Amino acid sequence: MRTGRRVRINHHHNAMKNIALALALGLASLAAQAQTTTTTVVAVAPAKPWHFVIGGGVTAGGDQIATAYYEGGGEYKIRAGDSIALLGGVDYRVSPEFSLQATVGYHVDSASARNGDMRFERVPFELLGYYHVNEQVRVGGGVRYVTAAALRTSGAGDIGDFEFKNTTSAVAELEYLYTPQLGFKLRWVNDKFEEKRFGGEVKGDHIGLLANFYF
Repeated sequence: MRTGRRVRINHHHNAMKNIALALALGLASLAAQAQTTTTTVVAVAPAKPWHFVIGGGVTAGGDQIATAYYEGGGEYKIRAGDSIALLGGVDYRVSPEFSLQATVGYHVDSASARNGDMRFERVPFELLGYYHVNEQVRVGGGVRYVTAAALRTSGAGDIGDFEFKNTTSAVAELEYLYTPQLGFKLRWVNDKFEEKRFGGEVKGDHIGLLANFYF
């Protein structure tokens, strides 16, 4: 009978193999759990539909209704569609495609000097609807109810005061939202005013370029 050579078992090496095997089984178990674990979805609060809006810009157009002459030369024509428009109100996102905007504003064209003043002013209320072409561009329009329209003059420019009847007009707009908080508007308005005492009609149709801030 042949006797085989005895092999001495290294108990330390065997223990390390057991530890390695245990670690491998543990890693395999963790990997299996990772594959079967459902991905956690973090809920994001939806954007609020209501926003306050303030804005302003310049307008041009309308009939000439008065002219201011300066002592040093030069003149300034007051027009029914010029010149500075300010507004404030609310904007409501009805759906991803549509939104509404309601504002009250102050629209004025004026010529001022130390010894006199001339201005044509009005207070418009607007209700506009928009279709969102995408998240940056929207087009729309609506109605504008203009109140307190008047030509006021004083001092060396005093030619009397003239008040106009309230009127309803159409508005068309294109707005580019540079950011969700800042939009630039190109608009057209077809204002017409009737003087209360003499009944003459003044066209106030104009175009405008405005900037709106949403918050």
